[in-house]
Amino acid sequence: MTDSPARPRKLLLVVDAPSLLHRNHHARAHTQITDRSGRPAWALNGMLCQILEAIDGFAPDAVIFGLDDRAASVRRDFYPDYKAGRAEKDAALVDQLDRAGRLLDALGLATLTPPGLEADDVSASAAAWARSHDWSCVIITSDRDAFAHISDHTQVLRLINGGISGSPLLNPARLVAMYGVEAEHYLDFAALRGDASDNLPGVTGIGEKTAAILLTQVGPMRAVWADIDQNDGRVVAATLDSWAAETGARRMGATVVRRLMTPEARERYDFNVRLMSGREDLDLGITPDVPGTPGLLPLDPHRVHTVVGYLGVETTTSLAIRVLSTDPASAALH
Repeated sequence: MTDSPARPRKLLLVVDAPSLLHRNHHARAHTQITDRSGRPAWALNGMLCQILEAIDGFAPDAVIFGLDDRAASVRRDFYPDYKAGRAEKDAALVDQLDRAGRLLDALGLATLTPPGLEADDVSASAAAWARSHDWSCVIITSDRDAFAHISDHTQVLRLINGGISGSPLLNPARLVAMYGVEAEHYLDFAALRGDASDNLPGVTGIGEKTAAILLTQVGPMRAVWADIDQNDGRVVAATLDSWAAETGARRMGATVVRRLMTPEARERYDFNVRLMSGREDLDLGITPDVPGTPGLLPLDPHRVHTVVGYLGVETTTSLAIRVLSTDPASAALH
């Protein structure tokens, strides 16, 4: 008797909705598309078109959209300058950000706006959910923080200017090839490097290249900090200098250890980790064993026609009915 082939995992598609809305607002503002009530709709329409393209291509079994709590922020409460310096959003974008959740809910898709938190936290929890339920997961976002969730279960489609089809789909191997750092080390890497877009400085004197070399050669930061605390960083320095000798690079061991031994370095690293870490314990509300619950495909075609039709773009409505109202291609594989 031969073993039957392993069943492919079901697929959860996770969409960072604010990320798509921001990108489509700036890319499509020239269209000045409005819905049937005359309100701006170009970002909503653009987001929906990209979602439909992704669903058509990935054939997910369920889709969930992460949204930011725009009224409260636990990160800003902890660090008032969080994301300070970003340009003020114009009124048309704010209006569409506020309406996005209602549009997606009306379609029957699942959305989650975690109190005081962000779409990034939904992505983190979705990756954890996929791992615990043995599903595959694809996160669609332009935010690099999602790289920390890449694993054998989760890939990240990082949106760039080429849109869905022109954006890289990052798995563990491709992340290393493109960024020189393993996914399990990415949070350490980001905390060392900092994130200017969130107004989070990095550890002084430790840039992207040095951070990647440190994590690749020595290991996770818990090992680095342990060696610094217990051994004055001798293993870290020796390992980095050995790497330099093998590659012909400049010796950096003593310099890196000296920079990491300052109290400010550890404080900055710990501070960044706290701000950058995504919550993995959110209840997504996904119930795959209950047909017709929000987030599961396919959707009711009349509902899709009514909701998407309100945006007033006939081509988007036709595409939505075709993509959202038919069984996902992956369903035939289960």
